[in-house]
Amino acid sequence: FNKLKHFRKIATRYEKSATNYLAAVLIACSRLWARHYESAS
Repeated sequence: FNKLKHFRKIATRYEKSATNYLAAVLIACSRLWARHYESAS
C-alpha cells in the first residue's frame, strides 16, 4: 500500500465517485506490476 501512496491521485483522492477512484487504483496497481515485471525479466 505504501507504493500506491506515491501516486498523487490515489493519496489525495481527487476522484469523487468510488467507481472512478477504484479505476485509478487499478491503473496504479497495473503500472506498479508492469514496472516490477519488466525489471524482473
